[in-house]
Amino acid sequence: MQTRHLGNDTVGRHEVGAVGLGLMTFDQTGPQPRRQLLDTVTAALEAGVTLFDTADAYGPGDEKGAGAQGENERLVAGLLDELGARDRVLLATKGGHVRTDGGGWDTDSSASHLRKAVDDSLGRLGVERITLWQHHRPDPAVPYEEVVGTLKEIHDSGKVAMVGLSNADPAQIRLAHAVLGDALVSVQNQFSPGFRSSAPEIEVCAELGLAFLAWSPLGGLADAKELAARHPAFRSVADELGVSPQRVALAWELARSPAVIPIPGAKHPASVTDSAAAADLTLTPDQLARLDAS
Repeated sequence: MQTRHLGNDTVGRHEVGAVGLGLMTFDQTGPQPRRQLLDTVTAALEAGVTLFDTADAYGPGDEKGAGAQGENERLVAGLLDELGARDRVLLATKGGHVRTDGGGWDTDSSASHLRKAVDDSLGRLGVERITLWQHHRPDPAVPYEEVVGTLKEIHDSGKVAMVGLSNADPAQIRLAHAVLGDALVSVQNQFSPGFRSSAPEIEVCAELGLAFLAWSPLGGLADAKELAARHPAFRSVADELGVSPQRVALAWELARSPAVIPIPGAKHPASVTDSAAAADLTLTPDQLARLDAS
């Protein structure tokens, strides 16, 4: 697979597959057969996928949603260890989101929580240092400049090699970059055929030399009716090329900027293999224009 880079000469420059893997789908809707997940990870590695993304808030929890915090991290670490594949991936995680009783979501970006979140993730992942640790979502209760100060403190502690943001706007990205400098290497925001409002963040990332990790990059394409009604150009181009609309969507995102690394979710080998093939799909200028206009 073609590669793109995370990091820089100061904190370490990492070449990763141009398409990554979002791991939330491994268990968010409930436990999946372990053999199936092992086969999915194996298929990803065989296809050249090397950026794996999890978060401390991912996991289904029990029937009331309790206990979800950290489940996905433990699951992913166990799968990689079972396959002996730790050294083949760049494993990224996040902190700052918390799960509530009943399976809900909340934010906590207090300094005490973020420090504990890093320590807890280190333990669950079984590592001495997290390669890429991302602040999951802005917290209305904590000024962003205070959050960034905590991120700098955490990086300076040596517990994380690189820092990323998630769900941040251009002003927040620039603020973080001014404080963190080369320690800030990525921004993870939603971007897909059905959600394009993160285009300004992509431009800021390209300007500052940051990677843009597109989460939910296939949004709007899973439902056949929505695909036909809202995104017919993706179906049309897919039919021309004899590939899936999902593969076209990822190729379109990759063509938007060298900063973009889509991280689609998958929980079956066929899905991750199809997504990975987007890195080698070339779209013509005419096709790109039609997709941009759709």
